Amino acid sequence: MKALSILGTSSSAGKSWMTTAFCAWLRREGVRVAPFKAQNMSNNALVTLDGGEIARAQAAQAEACGLTPCVEMNPILLKPSGGNGAQLVLLGRAQGHFAALDYYRDLERLWTVVAGVLDGWRARCDVLMLEGAGSPVELNLMERDLVNLRPIRHLDGRWLLVGDIDRGGIYAQLAGTWNLLSTEDRARGLGAIINRFRGDLRLFPDPQQWLAPHAPGLHVLGTVPLRHDLQPDEEDGIDPRDLDRGTGDLMAWVRSPHSAILNDCQPWWGDAGVRVRWVSDPGELGAARVIVLAGTKNTIADLRWLRASGMADAIVAAARRDVLVVGICGGYQLLGETLRDPDGVAGDAGDEPGLGLLPLATVFHEPKILRQVASECDGRRWMTYEIHMGRSEVTAPCEPLHTVIEDGVIHSEGLRRGKVWGTYQHGWFEVPETRSRVARAGGLAEHHAHAVPWAEQRQAIYVQMADHLAAHVDLDPVRRYLGI
Repeated sequence: MKALSILGTSSSAGKSWMTTAFCAWLRREGVRVAPFKAQNMSNNALVTLDGGEIARAQAAQAEACGLTPCVEMNPILLKPSGGNGAQLVLLGRAQGHFAALDYYRDLERLWTVVAGVLDGWRARCDVLMLEGAGSPVELNLMERDLVNLRPIRHLDGRWLLVGDIDRGGIYAQLAGTWNLLSTEDRARGLGAIINRFRGDLRLFPDPQQWLAPHAPGLHVLGTVPLRHDLQPDEEDGIDPRDLDRGTGDLMAWVRSPHSAILNDCQPWWGDAGVRVRWVSDPGELGAARVIVLAGTKNTIADLRWLRASGMADAIVAAARRDVLVVGICGGYQLLGETLRDPDGVAGDAGDEPGLGLLPLATVFHEPKILRQVASECDGRRWMTYEIHMGRSEVTAPCEPLHTVIEDGVIHSEGLRRGKVWGTYQHGWFEVPETRSRVARAGGLAEHHAHAVPWAEQRQAIYVQMADHLAAHVDLDPVRRYLGI
């Protein structure tokens, strides 16, 4: 097995995108390739078939490889939850909340887990595509970094360095990173890729001539233009550039401090006649035809924020004037009558009244619910998933939202009271039938749903990402190392 790592000059340099593109390209080349990220910090997670939990970025990379996501692709997942630090998910299973200091004290034990998983991949694929995190040369963190250089050294792998020209200072990014690497680690480098170029590439003809005097030995393999239409699931949720997309009637997504799995909005981006906008000010809800409350990693804290910010009153007022309000997972819990988390297992502890728009009472306790189910709506069946701590009980008769199939058993799921809808299912918007149903109920008069389900759209995106990579990057050094 060969190992190829995508390192970045900084956070958000495009490592996840580039890793996904390489996964798709190698798959097309006939290589058995699998993705891996030792440790991820993200509240955007997906449930694997065996009931584990990994970051959605690695799940997308698995799709690009033609593989089913598994917990060995992301053995450590840290899910920030505010004042309580972060929830540690180890090999897909939640281990409780830890402060950063406590996490670092346990680092060597965690590295033993990572190393064991890395060794386990040796017989399972030809190439393991590693993704780094942040920068590999944060001097104060390098000795306790499990994600960047240590896995490469363990597997005797090679790396590519990605820099983001869109944020400026590309030569300082590349040269600075190169000069802070040790001689041993530099020797593992196959080159650099300049990412997210905007404009005419003819105005940036030969970056190597400018970089060479300052980073001898680091070769620029190509400059990749930004393609805004080629964006699968993001590692950290929604890119700031995607907070307001589309034209038409407004669908407002409430962005609370601990919003999670923000990617649920992405299937709407390919539809016509709808403006999808993330909002955090109650004044922005006035023009909305549809309001969506997304998932949250700290439901009690976000409920308190909704009240303090005035968003709670604005959402309730919108529902009273017949605006469609939809809650997903934590957003579904917020629409209920009561929320109780006496021990703070899902974030902040507390006992709070909800928004009172659905007859639902939620209590938070261990263990976390992680499961995939088949959802059905208007004749379509597709896979969705649940990932939450709370258990919700319906307190009064109410119409279910739809049906799901789990272990061959069909049962109702979610609630619908007039124009207030709620479900625990992430991925519920991934088929055109549900989006069309929402558009009709919300009065999105010009809406036209993309006819292809989002899962199939993603597969087409991966193919185009591979094409885009191959068109703009000299891949010969990678071919020579991998022997393809």
